[in-house]
Amino acid sequence: MKSFFLLTAAATAAQAAVIKREGTCAFPNGEGMVSVQNQGENAGWAMHYDQKCTYGSWCPYACAPGQLMAQWNPAATSYSYPGSMQGGLYCDESGNLQKPFADKPYCYEGKGTFIAKNSAGSDVAFCQTVLPGNEEMLIPTVVGSGSQQTLAVPGTDYWAGTAAHYYVNPPGVSAEKACAWGTNENPWGNWSPYVTGANQDANGNTYTTIGWNPIYLESTTPFRNEKPTFGIRITCENEADCVGLPCAIDPRKQNINEVEGAGSIGAGGAAFCVVTATNGSKANIEVFSV
Repeated sequence: MKSFFLLTAAATAAQAAVIKREGTCAFPNGEGMVSVQNQGENAGWAMHYDQKCTYGSWCPYACAPGQLMAQWNPAATSYSYPGSMQGGLYCDESGNLQKPFADKPYCYEGKGTFIAKNSAGSDVAFCQTVLPGNEEMLIPTVVGSGSQQTLAVPGTDYWAGTAAHYYVNPPGVSAEKACAWGTNENPWGNWSPYVTGANQDANGNTYTTIGWNPIYLESTTPFRNEKPTFGIRITCENEADCVGLPCAIDPRKQNINEVEGAGSIGAGGAAFCVVTATNGSKANIEVFSV
């Protein structure tokens, strides 16, 4: 009887250990971290809505507008899989969140050299992709009509020297709808017409881009031949500080997949243009109705 009890107790302990290893880590929701997609199983983490932060995994998070995530797997130093997915905090096998860079904050200010300005009649959601992470556009920056917000611009100290990338959504579409993985039923989120991005080099030059979203142009997209009802352009307070102007997409002037200025063709055959704000100067991305 005693041996049976010991065996049962040992089995129960083993089962408990298995259950514990299969648990999840809760989103900390503090120190600058911003909870996103709260209705999903990710419960605030910047991951796909049905993906949990499970034991033994890396869990990326969002930061406030203008700020960048400062934590990732220190061993992941290049833009390659699986390291490119290993951003954020580590949920260890005991259910504890590990902060890989103890001497760094969870979030920190970007370079502050790319400003989103909204002259459209409704709020505009800029949705930043999660990198290192799954690269879904889950990190929101909402720019109110007639106002502006600083977008997060990485420097050379950011993970693998990568840039920040944003999807620019139609005015009036909420961040809850826009900054979540969607379908081609609507031209927002991952199907929004335009994308933008920025990063700064060691000399203080900020490289900014605007372009058409390759997915918007795909043959299976039902609205691929419809011109958006808004446009975007890059401007500078002092044009002498910027190289590459003009750089704009104005549906009143350009056809679909065309840009104003010296454009190039990128991934998926999508047109884009680049403006370099030199020597620490700032550039703006302006959203306007057409």
